[in-house]
Amino acid sequence: MAGVELKDVTKAFGPVVAVEGANVSFEEGSFTTLLGPSGCGKTTILRMIAGLEVPTAGDIHIAGRRINDVPIHKRNLGLVFQNYALFPHRTIEQNIAFGLKYRGVSRADQRDKVKRALDIVRLPGVEERYPSQLSGGQQQRIALARAIVIEPDVLLLDEPLSALDANLREEMRVELKTIQRRIGVTTVFVTHDQSEALALSDKIVVMSEGHVEQMGSPQQVYRRPVSEFVARFLGNSNILPARVVSKTTKAIKVSIDGLGEVTVEGEEATVGDRVHVVMRAENLHLQPAGKKAAKSGNRFEGTVTAVDYQGQLARYFVDVGGHSLEAVNTIDGSPLAEGTKVTAALRPIDIVLLAD
Repeated sequence: MAGVELKDVTKAFGPVVAVEGANVSFEEGSFTTLLGPSGCGKTTILRMIAGLEVPTAGDIHIAGRRINDVPIHKRNLGLVFQNYALFPHRTIEQNIAFGLKYRGVSRADQRDKVKRALDIVRLPGVEERYPSQLSGGQQQRIALARAIVIEPDVLLLDEPLSALDANLREEMRVELKTIQRRIGVTTVFVTHDQSEALALSDKIVVMSEGHVEQMGSPQQVYRRPVSEFVARFLGNSNILPARVVSKTTKAIKVSIDGLGEVTVEGEEATVGDRVHVVMRAENLHLQPAGKKAAKSGNRFEGTVTAVDYQGQLARYFVDVGGHSLEAVNTIDGSPLAEGTKVTAALRPIDIVLLAD
């Protein structure tokens, strides 16, 4: 069952169309991420679900009920923003209880619900403190506690981790997933950070210029992108033009200028088709030239032209037949040096074909 559903939703600001014809469902109890670059329409969708913006066309349903004309305070939504929006002059208890107070909840019940919410976000005993007395990560948890204390039908998160430093962001990512699983609330999360989307989501909705490019599980959108935009936005990809030259029941062969014929498995195409070949950087495995390597799969000879050392990983740029291919490999000892002659190996199953 869909917790939230958008049907042919469009939002225009004057002549500018921010979202066009969006058809998206957010399953009940799921964690769905709207992912894309700035200006792609993801925050506009979140604001329309919240009631902060009114759709120009189309319908929005929550739990099967059309809510286009329902004001924000009657939608029973939990909201967490990038800047937390805590009241600095109120205690933590007063901040969390704000929504309960306006729902007519008794003082005794407010205290009980606040205590329970603080236990969920693992910050018990801070009721009498003020936001300025807490760290950024703790303030983020208080904002989350305030959102879930009202027991919302839908939890809306607008880039809530972006203001945190890298280590704390990763820690809070785990906490956020744990809390969402514990309370089981339908959650819509907005981010431009692909690693957050891949780590947190049951489903990812990739957006570009107001349109939904692809929807699916993190594995689906990462391993099988349906467009060049998705392939480039999620991860590091090498995308090269090619032509289909032969086809059998098991595999397809494509010809790439400079690389020759490449074998592809698990894809559909017709001989003569112009296509684009997508090769993920982490699937391109490098070995020094002459070192014994597996005979199966695709192999290319090249030269390392640049090395981006990243600790456990190294990102290499390799000149292969006039193409600069990117490879991300784990490091066994020391990274390969610039100028090293290498063999790049790639399994046929790891290649994706996109229509030209």
